[in-house]
Amino acid sequence: MAKTIYVQDAEKYVPALAEALKKIPEFEIPVWAGFVKSGVSRARPPAQDDFWYTRAASILRQLYIKGVVGVGKLRTRYGTKKDRGGKPDKFRKSSGKIIRVILQQAEAAGLVEKVTKFQFGRRLTQKGRDFLDSIEVGEKPGLELEKTIVQILPKPSAEEVLDEEVVEQNVVESEVEEVKGKDNSGEEKEAVKDGK
Repeated sequence: MAKTIYVQDAEKYVPALAEALKKIPEFEIPVWAGFVKSGVSRARPPAQDDFWYTRAASILRQLYIKGVVGVGKLRTRYGTKKDRGGKPDKFRKSSGKIIRVILQQAEAAGLVEKVTKFQFGRRLTQKGRDFLDSIEVGEKPGLELEKTIVQILPKPSAEEVLDEEVVEQNVVESEVEEVKGKDNSGEEKEAVKDGK
């Protein structure tokens, strides 16, 4: 059941997760959330009533899929192009405050933890993974995982790679010697040219 989120339809999964997050007391909409834009590229604040929970659900889904993610990557993920009038549109990152507060709320709920070794950012805890796995909305239509077979081949070791290179080099050298041997007599040289 740990892989269910990958086959779930994201358009149905995120609203279902948002409804589940409304029941968790740590996820509260801040007072200022109704007055701020979700990024500098936006003209107005979000018009949806449940924007906060939808964004929180989407962020938790991204953490499940990507593993360890920081605020900077999430800002890029939710960024959009800014309309600059007569000038060409330009990409701008989204607001970091909204993402940071949502991650802090998820941390207080015990769904997310900070990572400071080898990678920096936040990842889901086991409780968070179980919570996201508990929500089921059905598979995305047209997705046939039974017919899809992915075979992962093991990487060859250094000795195998070296052995293959030596064999290839010996084959090339033997071909060169054969061509040199045929160059001595004119008849065999003609046959080599016809063969190519």
